[in-house]
Amino acid sequence: MAKKDNLPYRDCVGICLFNHENKVWIGNRYGASKLENSNYSWQMPQGGIDKGEEPLQAAIRELYEETSIKSVSLIREAPDWLYYDFPDHVVKAGKIGKFKGQRQRWFAFRFEGDESEIDVINPAKGKHPQEFEGWRWESLSKTPDLIVPFKRDVYLDVVKAFADLAA
Repeated sequence: MAKKDNLPYRDCVGICLFNHENKVWIGNRYGASKLENSNYSWQMPQGGIDKGEEPLQAAIRELYEETSIKSVSLIREAPDWLYYDFPDHVVKAGKIGKFKGQRQRWFAFRFEGDESEIDVINPAKGKHPQEFEGWRWESLSKTPDLIVPFKRDVYLDVVKAFADLAA
C-alpha cells in the first residue's frame, strides 16, 4: 500500500435534499443498528463520480441509486470542493484503500415527490445494493453531530453553504 500522503482524493458528490419543511434527508447506514455505538451512523447521500461524468449528473444518479428518489429540482451547488481525509484504518481497508480521502461537490435539491417514492431497502428497484437501513428528515444544523467524526468539518461547511435554505 502507498503511503497515505501520496494517495489521491476520490472525486465524489454529496446531496443535501430538502423537503417542503426545509429539513434535510438523512439515512442510517446499513448495518449501523448492530453497532454498539451508532450515534454517528447518519449521513446525507453521497457517492463517487464516474469517469467522464459531470458532478451534477453523479449527484442525481447517486441519489437514485441510494434512495430511489427521482423527483427533485436543483436549488444550487455549493461554491467549493470540500475535502476530508480517511482515518488510517479506513485507508488500509477495502476498495477505498487507494485514496487518502474524498473531494466532494455538494448540491442542494428540493424533494418534489411523495415519500412513498423513497425506498432504501431495495434502492433503484433493487438494482443497487442497500446502503441505508432507515431514513428521516432532520434539521440541517443537527447533521454535523450525527456524522462520523472524520466527516464533521465537511458537514459544517455544508451547513454554512446551505443555511439560508434550512428550517
